[in-house]
This record gives sequence, C-alpha cells and structure tokens, in this order.
Amino acid sequence: MKPIVVGIDGSQAGIVAALWGVDEAIGRGSPLRLVSVITLTHASPDDYARDLEHAEKSLREARSAIEATKKPVSVETDIPRGPAGPMLVEASRDAEVVCIGSVGIGRYASSLLGSTAAELAEKAHCPVAVLRTDSEQPPPDIDWVVVRMTDAPGNDVVVEWAGWEARLRRAPMLVLGGRPEELAGSADGAFEHRVRDWRQRHPGVRVYPVTTKDAIADFLSANDERVQLAVISGPEAAQLARLIGPHGHPLFRHPECSVLVVRR
Repeated sequence: MKPIVVGIDGSQAGIVAALWGVDEAIGRGSPLRLVSVITLTHASPDDYARDLEHAEKSLREARSAIEATKKPVSVETDIPRGPAGPMLVEASRDAEVVCIGSVGIGRYASSLLGSTAAELAEKAHCPVAVLRTDSEQPPPDIDWVVVRMTDAPGNDVVVEWAGWEARLRRAPMLVLGGRPEELAGSADGAFEHRVRDWRQRHPGVRVYPVTTKDAIADFLSANDERVQLAVISGPEAAQLARLIGPHGHPLFRHPECSVLVVRR
C-alpha cells in the first residue's frame, strides 16, 4: 500500500497533520511516513548538525504524539535533503496523500509554509491535505465536510474523496451544486438527480445538498456553518489561499477549516 506522507517541521501544526494522517493510514490500511526535510547545503558542519538534530527531534516528537493515541498504525520516518517543496512533491509520487500543517513558528517551520503548500497543491502527484486546527473553539454539534458536485470531468473522484473523509471522520457532507459560472439562482434538476444517485450508492453518508452558484471559498465566506474540511479539485487549487490564507491566516469565519486538494 502507498504510504500517507506527512511533512514534519517541528511545529504543533505538523503534529496536527501527523495525527490527522494516523486516521487516514488506519482507514486505508497504509503505513504513515513522517518526512522532515533539511536543506541540501549548509554553511558549516555545525549548521548541518543543528538541522539534522532538529529534524530528528521533530520526528521523535511526532512519533511520540502518535504513540500516545495508542492507535495501531505503522510509522516510518525519512529525512531527505533539498528544498522542502520539491522534496515533498517527489515524495508524493509514491504516496496515497500528502499532509502538511498550515501554520508554524520560526526558521524550521517556515520550510513548510506558504509557497510549499501552494507548490504541492499545484504539482503533487496525489491529493494534498493542508491541515489546521483551532483548539480554542468548543466541540461543535455539526462539523461539515464540504464539496462541490458538478458534471465537470473528474468531479466524481473529488466527491468520492469527500465521501471517504465524511465516513472516516463521522461527519455530514455539505454538497454544493452546479458549476459556479453556469448555475442560476433556481434549483438545478440535474444536480438534484446527481445527489439522489450518490445517496443511493453511499447510504452510510449523511448528505445535505445546497443549490448555489458560489465556489466553496465564497460560500464559506458568507456562511457560519462549522466546516472541518473543504475538498476541492486540482483546478480549484487557487482557492487554497482564500480557505487557508497566506502563512496560515484563514477566513475569519472558519479558523478551523482544513483543505484537501484532490489531484489526479
């Protein structure tokens, strides 16, 4: 089985990504591979030793957090050398999904922020999960997985991933209908038919359709529903910055929203 790859950078967000990846790995029967990237060149042997020590310490901390869950998952570790973005893109060639945290602190955390998330969203060879959490929020009554359902090529794969995550996370699925550039304000009969067909094939998923012409980022900016995960396609990856925000600053209404970019 292909591994679930997690970028580890020493930040708490990296730990959150690892713990999210644990459930993914168990659900798919895959190993969990923790990857901490260090730069290819260093100014001195001492600088190299510090980077290596930090990577090893970060991996130990992530492994300890995983072991504390007592969940049965096989954990692997790797310390590749090179630019963070290209190294994780390369790792995605042999991955089921790549997970990274959306925020971090300091010199080492910056290697997995901003441009790296954008690079993975645009170039990865598998789906990419950009994870964030808001621990100050109380546990919600409803914590949605949101996806757009259309007749666009490849959308069925995106919706299947959203359905998988909804089952795995025991969450209801909020399904937005119609293409943003085409849908009128009235109900879309074709969309309703697609929802009925999907429900029949996936009776274990709670599906709630919403007819709207808004893209996911626009819909979330105008609504207060608690969303734990937005699932978007590769061509929709331009929404990533609006959903997560530059360097981890999210939409004001949805500080807990993570994003899964389903690349084919």
